[in-house]
Amino acid sequence: MADAEPLRIICGPTGAGKSAIAMALARTARVTIISADSRQVYRGFDIGTAKPSEDEQRTVPHRGIDVAEPTERYSAARWAESARVWIEEAHAAGRTPLVVGGAGLYLRALTDPLFDEPPLDPARRAALDALLSSYSVAELRRWCERLDPARAHLGRTQLSRAIIVALLSGRPISEWHARAPRAVGLAARYLVVDPGAELSAHLERRLIAMLHMGWEREVEVLAARVPAHAPAWNGTGYRWIRAAVLKECSRKDALAHVRVDTRQYAKRQRTWFRHQLPLTSVTSIDPGAPDALERAMSWLDSANYGGVRA
Repeated sequence: MADAEPLRIICGPTGAGKSAIAMALARTARVTIISADSRQVYRGFDIGTAKPSEDEQRTVPHRGIDVAEPTERYSAARWAESARVWIEEAHAAGRTPLVVGGAGLYLRALTDPLFDEPPLDPARRAALDALLSSYSVAELRRWCERLDPARAHLGRTQLSRAIIVALLSGRPISEWHARAPRAVGLAARYLVVDPGAELSAHLERRLIAMLHMGWEREVEVLAARVPAHAPAWNGTGYRWIRAAVLKECSRKDALAHVRVDTRQYAKRQRTWFRHQLPLTSVTSIDPGAPDALERAMSWLDSANYGGVRA
C-alpha cells in the first residue's frame, strides 16, 4: 500500500455531517466506507454512536462497525491493523476505500502509527479501569499531570489509558512512544467536514433525534447485560443516559451533562484536526454550503491532489 495513491479520509467533529457526505459520495462512486469511530466498533451501542442504519449498510459496504464486544478494550492500533485489511479488500473488490470518522487516534494509528501497547495484566487493568471510571475528568487530569504530563490535556478515555499504562507498566505512554518501533504509515488526503458556528444546532438536533429513536430504551437493555466498567460505556453521553435510566440522576441533569460533554468533545476534535493534520493534504468544507457535495466529489475524484482550505 505504500506505493498506492493517497488514502481518502473524511473527518471532522462529532455531529458535523461526515456520514451524510460519505453516503452522498457513495451514490456516485463505488466506495467501501471504513468507520474510524472508536465507539461504533461496539456491538449493541447503536443509537448513541450514530451508527449507519441497516439500510445504509446494505446499500454501501461498511467496515469497522460491530467488531468488538462492549467489554473488550479495542485499541487504535488494533483498529489500524484491521483497517489495512479492509482497505486491501476494498481495492480487491474494485472499490475505493473511504475512511470516515472523528477518532483522531485511530486516524493517526493508520497514517502515523502508534507504538504497540505493552502487555498489561488483564485483571489488574480491569480493576483499575473500573476505579478510574468513577473519577471526574478533572481528577483524572491531576493524576495524569503527575504520571504522564505530556498527555494531561487529552479526554477521559486517553487520560485513563495513560494512567493505567503508567501505573501497570512503570513507564508513561510518552516514553513507550519514544522507544517502540512503528509500522509504516499510509499517505492520506483529508476532507474535513465542519459546519462552523452551526455545529451546536446540529448537535442539539441530533440529540433530540437520538432520544426519539429510543436511545434511553437501548441503554436500559444494555445496562441489564453490560457491566458498568465496560469500555463501551465511555462513549460520549452513554454513562449519563445510563445514570438517568438507573435513577442515579434526573433525566434533566443527565441530558445537560450529555450536551456539555458532547460540545467539549467536539471542541477537542476541532483542535486536534486543526493542529495534527498536514495542511497541504487538507480540504475543508461546510456541509451546509450550496457547493459542498460538488467540492466533496471533486476531492474524491482528484488524482493530482492539492490541499485547499475553505
